[in-house]
Amino acid sequence: MELSPAPFFTDVYPGPEGGQAHWAQTSDGKRIRVGHWPLSGAKGTVLLFPGRTEYIEKYGVIAQDLADRGLATIAIDWRGQGLAERLCDDPRIGHVDAFSDYQKDVSAMLRAARELALPRPYFLLAHSMGGCIGLRAVMEGLPVKAAAFTGPMWGVFIAPHLRAVAGMMARVMPAIGKGLSLPPGTKIDPYVTVQPFEDNMLTTDSEMYDMMRDQLAAHPELALGAPSFIWLREALTETQHLAGRSAPNLPAVSWLGSNERIVETSRIHQRMETWKGGRLEIVEGGEHEVLMESRAMRTPIMDDMAKLFLDTVTS
Repeated sequence: MELSPAPFFTDVYPGPEGGQAHWAQTSDGKRIRVGHWPLSGAKGTVLLFPGRTEYIEKYGVIAQDLADRGLATIAIDWRGQGLAERLCDDPRIGHVDAFSDYQKDVSAMLRAARELALPRPYFLLAHSMGGCIGLRAVMEGLPVKAAAFTGPMWGVFIAPHLRAVAGMMARVMPAIGKGLSLPPGTKIDPYVTVQPFEDNMLTTDSEMYDMMRDQLAAHPELALGAPSFIWLREALTETQHLAGRSAPNLPAVSWLGSNERIVETSRIHQRMETWKGGRLEIVEGGEHEVLMESRAMRTPIMDDMAKLFLDTVTS
């Protein structure tokens, strides 16, 4: 696979020096973007799987945290978001034809990591939707020594009184040609641009919330709004399927904010209770994006994560 240079924005909250981005091609012909922050003498490379609506640059601060702990990072723009190829006429709609397509993006990311000769071993850090993609990937043999998840989307949170209706609409709307419509109550604009900081569901740290807003203001082409009905149908199908599969034999940890309001928390508890070699850590006071919380809240997480990863190198 040939990589070619891609835009990489370093003007707003940049990560470690030397970061680069590349275009990569998937097996089904989609153009995705990968970004990496090399590190001299790195003890391994973290494969960073972002969540829905996210993009490589958002994780520059986390790449710096990992670099400070001796780890290089490679991140990805999934198909349909970031600067990767958008899948709808309206690029603001979050969409995928099938969740299994994301595994093609994973394969392209792995090929890029090898082509870039990023240091091994590899480790997985996966957030939200990336946690769903990452769970299937490790179940299917992703070559990582350990995995860390934050607010993993192993179930989509839907209010109990709306679950039956939401599930029905997710099936019916695509069947009647409305699969690219947005579910009721969702917005075409990015969450951080329409939701005040007060009582937002992402972070309790105003500086990190400002970072997300500033990056999108400077580079609106990164922005993404609500998901399509097809995305919702596929997400519900995928999470239900994964819930019925056993966890792999892999050291793993999941962090979950105590005030999580975006993903289904019961699925996370159930998964980690049955994951041999896995554990669940509750982040008191944390919202959905525990890696975008204050440095005081984030530092123990990063220390614990680095220890989990690097212990597999020395053991």
